[in-house]
Amino acid sequence: MSDLNPNSGNGVQINHHRRLPDFLQTVNLKHVKLGYHYLISHLLTLCMIPIIFILLIQTNPNDIHHLWIHLQYNLLTVITCSTILVFGSTVYIMTRPKPVYLIDYACYRPLDDLKASYDKFMKHSRLTGDFDESSLEFQKKILERSGLGQETYFPEAMHAVPPRPSMMAAREEAEQVMYGAIDNLLSSTRIKAKDVGILVVNCSLFNPTPSLSSMIVNKLRGNVKSFNLGGMGCSAGVIAVDLAKDMLRVHRNTYAIVVSTENITQNWYFGNKKSMLIPNCLFRVGCSAVLLSNRSSDRSRAKYKLVHVVRTHRGSDEKAFKCVYQEQDNNGKTGVSLSKDLMAIAGGALKTNITTLGPLVLPISEQLLFFCTLIAKKFLNKDIKPYIPDFKLAFDHFCIHAGGRAVIDELEKNLQLSLTHVEASRMTLHRFGNTSSSSIWYELAYIEGKGRVRKGDRVWQIAFGSGFKCNSAVWKALRNVKPSDHSPWADCINKYPVELVM
Repeated sequence: MSDLNPNSGNGVQINHHRRLPDFLQTVNLKHVKLGYHYLISHLLTLCMIPIIFILLIQTNPNDIHHLWIHLQYNLLTVITCSTILVFGSTVYIMTRPKPVYLIDYACYRPLDDLKASYDKFMKHSRLTGDFDESSLEFQKKILERSGLGQETYFPEAMHAVPPRPSMMAAREEAEQVMYGAIDNLLSSTRIKAKDVGILVVNCSLFNPTPSLSSMIVNKLRGNVKSFNLGGMGCSAGVIAVDLAKDMLRVHRNTYAIVVSTENITQNWYFGNKKSMLIPNCLFRVGCSAVLLSNRSSDRSRAKYKLVHVVRTHRGSDEKAFKCVYQEQDNNGKTGVSLSKDLMAIAGGALKTNITTLGPLVLPISEQLLFFCTLIAKKFLNKDIKPYIPDFKLAFDHFCIHAGGRAVIDELEKNLQLSLTHVEASRMTLHRFGNTSSSSIWYELAYIEGKGRVRKGDRVWQIAFGSGFKCNSAVWKALRNVKPSDHSPWADCINKYPVELVM
């Protein structure tokens, strides 16, 4: 995602009117209702706690004594009360959502031989013979302004001259990144493959037969419940976690693995349409594997507990639906086209998502100020600016999808975040590029590598994807998280943050 103009001929222009809109200054009341609707659905539980507390305080000890004497000589009343108590307790225990714990996760780190510097990128692009001079110059300028560093990774097939983007090579890339991440995860958690009961795999553009999930099931037990999510874009990692969460609340005492990746080999664009060249400059190799559990015994060793997942989909709007669109150009070459309206559409999806999330995570004081000014603007004076909630009071760490420098810049501005809050996103983009749905896990690994996660901290993962979607996941740290030896940042975390050329 970028505010670079794909239709600017030989050069690259910055269109300021296509930045993210100031969504917190233009909040729509209907978006806030979604969050309060979710909150009200749990209102009974929230209300019962203070009611019971008040009854206990106001009850006279003599009343309790008289009630006990009455119950001693009234068998029917005793049976009735006992039945209600047992039934109510059983219903509560059976219907309450089971906590979902994140035991650990792993991010794939490609071999150093697969690193692709700017010069190597441009050299290989020129040697393919598929790009004209205008396209080569365009890609060079996009790359220089992208926020990517010199050590991101290409798949092996794209290092060949000429490139060999075959089905076999794509399968090899998928196997390397998925097996690499899963093997790392199982090794660090000491979980046996046969103990995994649920598997969710998401990869947007590469969906072979048998599926990617089947490639992994081939290494797991035979009765694993597997799901393969395709075509859902860079926010699919959060969707996959949401699906795994729902499955864990149905199937007790089991583990779920969520694998998030994107395949580069067969999805390189070899044409000259500007709007379809940008993904070549941003997307790089990456994969994450996340181990989730619903076992109470795992709480003591888990890193995080899943608190909320909020998903926003704008696909009913035709412009939003087609703003990130896989298609063929006039010469029949396939690629992903980015619309000139992408930033505005992303802002609309983000606005809906955070105003739905707000009532679930913001302190009551922030909600009251926000809600009161919103009502005043709606019914009293349209010139009143809504109060901008301070999301820094709700979250300690921010993992903003490393889709591009422009998105990170605009979220930093609109949410009034500090440089430290967006550091993980910027450094992930610089070191690994846009790894699609797995980028939010590379970012969390960066924060952990810096030793910043403390018990009780809340982490906000937010991602954008085609469709158009904006999805959020909120995690709560269950312990102080130490830097991990299997982190993709293990050997380079001390070199970061680096100064970026803006």
